[in-house]
Amino acid sequence: MQKIDFKKRLRSLYSAPAKAPVLVEVPQMNFIMIDGAGDPNTSPGFQQAVEALFSTSYTLKFMIKKGPLAIDYGVLPLEGVWWARDMNAFAVADKASWEWTLMIMQPEYVDPQLFEQARAEVAKKKDLPAAQRLRFEAFREGLSAQLLHVGPFSGEAPTIERLHRFIGDNGYRPRGKHREIYLSDLRRAAPEKLRTIIRQPVERS
Repeated sequence: MQKIDFKKRLRSLYSAPAKAPVLVEVPQMNFIMIDGAGDPNTSPGFQQAVEALFSTSYTLKFMIKKGPLAIDYGVLPLEGVWWARDMNAFAVADKASWEWTLMIMQPEYVDPQLFEQARAEVAKKKDLPAAQRLRFEAFREGLSAQLLHVGPFSGEAPTIERLHRFIGDNGYRPRGKHREIYLSDLRRAAPEKLRTIIRQPVERS
């Protein structure tokens, strides 16, 4: 059986320095996605979305492992895109007004048909209404700046400020939405040990 570590294969996308931001080119990849809104700390919909994403991603992993390809791989980290219709509300951390898209990247062996099979299997075995709202979609970010944040989400502001300062100092400006990649398991890790890549797509000023 072949084993593949996609976090190593895609090291520049799933690791980042904590000391200084870097620029990365993020290619088009396939994701399972789900949309939602509200404070991630208190919204039941957020936790339900996370469970649906991981349940379906692990189902796909085992389908591929036990199937003709016989490839074993680690499920990729949870990622999130965050915004607010009124970006002033986003800036002052009015989390109740936040909107989000959560996603997990899928390897090239996963196609829409296999995704639908996995989603149907999850629906049979678990009571996860959010699974019905999952979708399979290609997504490309292009040129982006990123930096690792270590610690609780409540302490991200200085890291985000450093990232945006780096973007401006290097002749770029933010493009698109704020993105986070959760290298730690949000369901288990202590807040002070959380490791989160903060990423911002950019374009030339």
